Amino acid sequence: MKNTHLQHPEDSILTGDLSALYWFSVDSDLSLKIDGAPAIVFGTNPANGKFFVGTKSVFNKVKIKINHSHEEIDANQTGEVAEILHHCLDYLPRISGIVQCDFVGYGGDDTYTPNTLTYIFDDIVDQRIIVAPHTRYIADSDLRDAVAYPDTSTWVDTENVKYVKPDCWQVSKDLETSIAFARQMSTLCEYLTPKQSARVQKQFNACIRNGVVIDDITLEALAFDNQCDVNTLRLWSLVKNIKDQMLRTCRNNGPKAYIGNKQCGGEGYVRTNKFGMFKLVNREQFSHANFNNGRFSCAS
Repeated sequence: MKNTHLQHPEDSILTGDLSALYWFSVDSDLSLKIDGAPAIVFGTNPANGKFFVGTKSVFNKVKIKINHSHEEIDANQTGEVAEILHHCLDYLPRISGIVQCDFVGYGGDDTYTPNTLTYIFDDIVDQRIIVAPHTRYIADSDLRDAVAYPDTSTWVDTENVKYVKPDCWQVSKDLETSIAFARQMSTLCEYLTPKQSARVQKQFNACIRNGVVIDDITLEALAFDNQCDVNTLRLWSLVKNIKDQMLRTCRNNGPKAYIGNKQCGGEGYVRTNKFGMFKLVNREQFSHANFNNGRFSCAS
């Protein structure tokens, strides 16, 4: 699938997709989510063999915005997004594949706030642009049919581009008892329809945005409001707790990250294995801050 939006594992179980309950238990590729903006897609367009840059709108079904030249950037984009794409067209490497990255900033400083988080590098960045690559795509002839895979490549800084792709690892913690309980609990749930799930997710996000604690009283109220099984929402809460425990086991050697003046663990991580690709994010910390900030959220 295209990397337009990664799910939280707890959200994925609401409709009865229990892949996350097995995703937790197997070895995985782990990468750091960098809070850059906007998302940049670049590489070789399979439709014509030409190098292109763009935002995630390169994957649009109708109004596709693929830029092979500065003239096309000016026709498709305006303002700061256009300026960023001009620099990306000038300096990103001409590669044969397709890569998605997040834009962090222009060189000349050691401190950057591309979106919600502030990153502090050990040294002044000398390169023209800073990007964080994270996803590769395979497409036979049309970007709209591209399939996403985690980018496991090693990126070496060039004269013009600094790549932010830290090493990531997990320290040991036994979560199997909690996971086994969640699997057992999952057999007792009546799952939501896609429409119910979308509505409940919006309500969960509203709670997080407004700093409302999602306790059992909140879950019961949401279940009553949506005429759904409260046990499914309790399973959501349990899976979220398992995810939060796993997040605390993750480590990286990337630049220091801050929300305001408070150092934090960063935006989170992406963990990928045969059961899927999900994100590990502290929703009460990063998501809360991002909901109340967020630049380029509509860049297309």
